[in-house]
Amino acid sequence: MKELNDIIAANICELRKASAMTQSELAEKLNYSDKAVSKWERGESVPDVAVLKSIADYFGVTVDYLLTRDHKAYQEEKREHRKRKKGNRILITLISITAVWLLAVILFLNFDSFLQDLPGKWLVFIYSVPVSAIVALVFNCIWGKRLINYILLSVILWTLITGIYLTIGIAGGGFKWLLFILGIPGQVIITLAAGIRLK
Repeated sequence: MKELNDIIAANICELRKASAMTQSELAEKLNYSDKAVSKWERGESVPDVAVLKSIADYFGVTVDYLLTRDHKAYQEEKREHRKRKKGNRILITLISITAVWLLAVILFLNFDSFLQDLPGKWLVFIYSVPVSAIVALVFNCIWGKRLINYILLSVILWTLITGIYLTIGIAGGGFKWLLFILGIPGQVIITLAAGIRLK
């Protein structure tokens, strides 16, 4: 029994320290006194089953984790879970981007079938690039790294400007090159925003 107390004590202490919490902060989360947490971490007493479950839930582990000394299998399972989750997120993003291009092909074929005289039908594919970048940006905001958002914003900015430039060119408008000057302050804003440090 003493050995089990020591295992539970070591695990609670390790999890609390890994979360950069004090004993009183953990006690407050569990609605216990810091003296009780101190006794648990010294192995002088053991939390009851309901409290063990609360501790496990709070730290995102299982009760079994708190009761065992060797956590290699648990860490390996967690690492494998993260890897699967990352792979699934990439697949979901790629499926969504592929759906954008499928829609572009369908639109192009409809334009080609029903509006043969429409000039610039191929622009559907040009505008698919910023739409794909927007889809990627949405998923990256949810799951990804912040720096990639700024790269995607740059892609959206310049491909939209290019699409508008080509559209105006087909329509025969003048001064279309001025659009690229608009992109310069937009890119400066994106670059400066990338430098903002968030907590």
